[in-house]
Amino acid sequence: MEKLGQVLWQERELLDTLHYRLEVEQLVLASGRSHHLMRAARDVDAVLTTLRETEVLRAVAADAAAEELGLAPSPSLRELAEASPEPWRTILDEHRQAFSRVTEQISAMADTNRELLTQGYRSAREALASLGEPATESYRPDGRVVTAAARRLLDQSL
Repeated sequence: MEKLGQVLWQERELLDTLHYRLEVEQLVLASGRSHHLMRAARDVDAVLTTLRETEVLRAVAADAAAEELGLAPSPSLRELAEASPEPWRTILDEHRQAFSRVTEQISAMADTNRELLTQGYRSAREALASLGEPATESYRPDGRVVTAAARRLLDQSL
């Protein structure tokens, strides 16, 4: 159970870090300073990669705890909490509640970021259209992308 507790704390810390990184990404998007957007996105991806690795560790620790408690493999955190003696029951239940809260916050933040990215993409397309550039891509009836030849701006003062 101790190993599971350690992994759960580590996973909670990573989720908090992911929430922070998504908030930074949102601030970059909202500020319009897109030159930092790739760095912010890489930071989010790095945390997600570490989180995936930690999920594997959690699954192994949860299976070991399930075996110790006489449960079937791959138990939910709720099942582990309900089958555990105190103080583990309370500890695991608190982790479960914390995961639920932070997951809702992360989902909301990711949705907002996705919306900001979509708005930025639309704005860029509208700006190109206002320069007289036709839309550079469309779709055929079979779903394939059709890309128009790109026009180039030439500085004739050279």
